Order: sequence, then structure tokens, then C-alpha cells
Amino acid sequence: MEKTIADLRKDYTLEGLSETEIDPNPFIQFQKWFSQALSAQLIEPNAMTLATATPDGKPSARMVLLKDFDERGFVFFSNYNSRKGQELAENPQASLVFWWAELERQVRISGHVEKISETESDKYFETRPAKSRLGAWVSNQSEVIANREFLEQRMQEFQRKYENQEIPRPPNWGGLRVIPSEIEFWQGRSSRLHDRLLYTHLEEGSWKIERLSP
Repeated sequence: MEKTIADLRKDYTLEGLSETEIDPNPFIQFQKWFSQALSAQLIEPNAMTLATATPDGKPSARMVLLKDFDERGFVFFSNYNSRKGQELAENPQASLVFWWAELERQVRISGHVEKISETESDKYFETRPAKSRLGAWVSNQSEVIANREFLEQRMQEFQRKYENQEIPRPPNWGGLRVIPSEIEFWQGRSSRLHDRLLYTHLEEGSWKIERLSP
């Protein structure tokens, strides 16, 4: 008999997550898990869902790529005029979700969003392949276009414009940093009794760790 969507289920049995094992610093804990995701050779372990909302609460979500993180927060890059860029300009709050299925792990991050410095954006932009740098000029991200040929024609135009030249960063393209107020580490467990440990950032700068019911 063919399975229905309701029949799809998996029992998680790989590991547990306890308060005695987790690092008191969520950034160190994230580094540990991210390193393990790299070691497991997962496909794009830096892929994350980015959720934003308009000022009146209309949400939207999409996949983006984490490009840097430290104790200041988690950085991704975008066209500032895109839908996510405009929503974050009006309502600078966002959530991130990492899902590492092979490790039966999820990380949820929520916080305030700020643009990174132009120097930081320039530094990253210079590391991108030439065609990716050109793509940042070609695409007016999230705008309606007539067809695929429109993009290809614009690519040809910018290739001619910057032939044998350094490709500068577009002024409307750069990095955004999610400065977390909460970070949750989720480890799948058997019988849906998952481990969920939530870090909440306190005013004095420390982090409170609490266990959540699954």
C-alpha cells in the first residue's frame, strides 16, 4: 500500500543533549555543532531558513547561506532592496533555522538585525567569483522580470562594462548580521521526546539556559 504523508515518520536515535554537555556560551556550542556538520560532509551545512516579517506582521521565509559568525552574531549577504532587505529595514527582527537532518539536529536563532560595515561587505564581496560579483549587479532581486533572456542580456551588458576591470560591490548589496537574543539547540530523540535547550540573552550580557518540553 502506498504511504500517505501522514504515514511518513522517523524515530530519532543518534544522540542526546544534556545540560552537563552543552557549553555555557551558545556561540561555542554552535561552533561545535557546525564543525560536526562540516565533518559529516553534509550538503551546504551553512544553509539556513531566514524568516522576516513586515511591520504589520505578514511573514515570509526563504533559504540563505551563513557566511560568517562570531559572538557579534550570524552574517548573511543580500540585495538590500530585495523583499527580505526591505522587510528588515522596516522591521529589523528575524529568525534563522538550521536543519541538519543527518545529525538529527536543529538550531533556531532569533534576534535583532543590523547591516554590517561597508568594509566588511567589501572584504567578502572581493572573495566572490567574478560571475557572482556580476550577478549582484545584474539582479534587481525580488523584482518582476519579463523572462530569463532579460537576465542573460543584462549579464552580457555588465560583462562588457567590467571587462578587464575590477568589479566593485553594488551600493545596495551587502551583509546583514542577526544579533541573537535567543538560540535554541534541538536534538532529536526517540518517541518524539526531543531535547531542546534554549539560551536567552540577559541584560547584563550572560546567557540563561533552560530546557523546553518537546
